[in-house]
Amino acid sequence: MTTPRAVPREPFWSWGDAALFLSLSVPSLLMAVALARGIFLLFTNPPGDGVRLLVLQFMAYGIWFCALWLMLKFRYDEPFWESMAWRIPWPRMRWTVWLGPALVLAVVVLGEAMRTPVIDNPIQRLLKDNWSIFMVGFFATTLGPLAEELVFRGFLQPLMMRTFGTAAGIVLASLPFCLAHGPQYSWSWRHLLLLFLASLVFGVVRWRTGSTAASTLVHATYNLTFFTGFLLQRKDLLN
Repeated sequence: MTTPRAVPREPFWSWGDAALFLSLSVPSLLMAVALARGIFLLFTNPPGDGVRLLVLQFMAYGIWFCALWLMLKFRYDEPFWESMAWRIPWPRMRWTVWLGPALVLAVVVLGEAMRTPVIDNPIQRLLKDNWSIFMVGFFATTLGPLAEELVFRGFLQPLMMRTFGTAAGIVLASLPFCLAHGPQYSWSWRHLLLLFLASLVFGVVRWRTGSTAASTLVHATYNLTFFTGFLLQRKDLLN
């Protein structure tokens, strides 16, 4: 009779693993740069800067998560997706579908109350052609939320919660999430505060449902709602 496989405690990784994973981000980026340059040399008409940047981000995330997969596999012999709490379905699944758009509404109202200024967003400068618009929209609503939720809510937040407690862990996991987006928002404290509050919601969803897939869905629909609103305001981009 086969002995059932023991389910490890969550998380089973350590701060040393977190430091190793973080240290691999730069090598992953450098490998992605070299690989992307080689691929673009094969094109007779290379894509624009926006498409190049987004493809580079896709590849960098892919290489980085391959490193995490290898770490979990060879150090702990644990599967990647189960370790990151990618669980479907999750409790109250139908309600989380609407949470992203509702969160956008709350953020917009609060932003208006705070008189949040309009800033020159570098992402908007990438929207120069239909391919760039498609790539930005695709990344913002799929791979972007997936990668960020795996890092901050799948890998980092459980470690923070185990070390500092539930509430503090959710808050502390949201801080580096906001700092990572600082350059995108020109370090505007109002924008970062709103992003921090949204990140707290993602963290609470991850905690209450026990699923990183749930927080990824909320994050993706949150981005999709904002991106749709932006396109409706800038119809000239689609002409």
